[in-house]
Order: sequence, then structure tokens, then C-alpha cells
Amino acid sequence: MQTDDIEKQEYVYGPVPSRRLGRSLGVDLVPFKTCTYDCIYCQLGITTNKTTERKEWVPADVVINQVKDKLESRPDYITLSGLGEPTLHSEMGKIIAGIKNITNIPVAVLTNGSLLWLPELRSSLLAADLVLPSLDAGSDLLFRYVNRPYPDITFDKMLGGLVDFRNEYSGDYWLEVFLLGGVTTVEAQIDMLAYYLKMISPDKVQVNTATRPPAEDFAEPVSESRLRAIANQLHENAEIITDYSTIDTQENLSVRSEDVLVLLEHRPCSVENIGNGLGLHPNEAVKYVEELLTKGKIERKAQNHRLYYVKKELSPS
Repeated sequence: MQTDDIEKQEYVYGPVPSRRLGRSLGVDLVPFKTCTYDCIYCQLGITTNKTTERKEWVPADVVINQVKDKLESRPDYITLSGLGEPTLHSEMGKIIAGIKNITNIPVAVLTNGSLLWLPELRSSLLAADLVLPSLDAGSDLLFRYVNRPYPDITFDKMLGGLVDFRNEYSGDYWLEVFLLGGVTTVEAQIDMLAYYLKMISPDKVQVNTATRPPAEDFAEPVSESRLRAIANQLHENAEIITDYSTIDTQENLSVRSEDVLVLLEHRPCSVENIGNGLGLHPNEAVKYVEELLTKGKIERKAQNHRLYYVKKELSPS
């Protein structure tokens, strides 16, 4: 890609409504689906570039300048997250410092926590106001089934990183636990998760499940009543994360959903295709796809290990 093209590319999007952070100004630090995991529940689909290579995937100075240009939108948080695993960016520390030099808006890092065993990464995150890693399984077997990590990442290594970072970090530390029905909800797993959560000692535990279209059809959600019961077992500071509800009342949502539907009338599309076709960030495209699935207007089709969406009327009966 030419230098001019890199500088023109948008790495900052929103603010968008976030279930956890209010109005979040999102920052993409890696290309689409570049990640250390290939989680079966990921709303963005299958990982296409599974890696542990840390490098300057996108230019740090350009990112900082684009954040500066969006500050007038007055978000609640500036969130380093995006289309893959943000801690794969080797200049995390520079980006966090650069943002904090231009604004007092708190900086959050939304990460799967898979690389926190790296001392240099932990050090680069210390200036963030809020770090939100995740722990989705209580054993190596289920860790490999649910998260499908890069081979170099073991359960013990990942868990050790979560503990070490807690011991070094003085900011807010919120840990997400993503539960899947019939997989990580058996009592033995809940007991192990509770044990590890006590070991990690986060400020909050946020319990979540698959409420949006997952990468794999076999990633089943957990009922609300069961989720609440499990949250009480897991940690004294556990809370249920619910979907951001007010976005569904916005006129723009129904308008954009119709745009998505028109696009799917012509051909099947992945979330990435929808985003590119309509000029939407993939995280925004997911919201419209979710609404159309709920209304029964579209359905999912798996092909070549990728998830596509088609208008239901065009699907074979």
C-alpha cells in the first residue's frame, strides 16, 4: 500500500454505543481479523490471519492525528480495539502516550489478554486508564476449543499474563468472561473459573454470552437466568453485560438495515463485505445484521470456513 493510501485510511471510527463503555471512539490497530485467537463466538467471523507477530501494523502517528481530529465528538472513552487483537501493535505505548498528551478523555484497551505474558507489552499498557482482557475457559482443553489460540499460546501462559498484569497495573481492570451453553457452563468449569478469577483479582468481572451472530453455529448462548446464577457463583463483583438498547430506537438503524438488505438481495456478503460496500465499520455492520436476523429477514450461510448472510427470500427452501 502506498504511503498516501495509508495516511488516508480511517483507523478511528465512531463514537459508537458500547455495552461497556458508553459512547466509545474506536481505534483500529490491526487489519481485519488479524488476531492471536480464532474464537468460535466472534461476531466478526473466522480469523483470517492468526499470528503472534507484534509490529506497527498501522502507523502510530497517523492514528494519533486521526484521534485528535475526532475529539470534538466528545466520547466517553477512546478505545483501542477494532478488527482483531490490538496488542499485536508494537507501538501501543507510543499510541497511548500520544493520545493522553492531547486529551483527558480516558483511554481503554479492549484485549483478549493472550499476550500479557510479554513483559514489554504489560509495560506499554500501564498508562492506560482501563484495560479489559478476557478469560473464557477454566482449562487448557476448553481454552483450545473455544478460543482456538495460536499454537504458541498455552492456557498457563495466558493465565500467568493475566495475573502478572494485575500485580503491575494500578488502573481499572475489568475482566470479561464469555460463556457458551453446554460448553463452559458445566459446574466443574464454573468452579475453575471462579478459582482463577480470585487469583487474578480484577476490579470487575463482566459476564457475557453469544447475543450476536457467532463465527460458528455451534456457539450457543446461555439463558439470562442461567447467566445470572453463574455470575453469582463466579465473583463477588460480577455483573451481566447486556446489549446497548437505545441504539435500536435510532432512525439511522432502520435506514441502514434496509441498505444492508438491499445489498444482500444481490449477493451473499460477509460482515467485512457489508462494511466495505456501505462504508460502515464492521462493528457497526454487525448491529444491522443482528437486527435483520432477529426480524427473520436474512439468514447465515457457511461457505469455505467463512460466514455469509443472504436475504431469506432468496435462500433455497
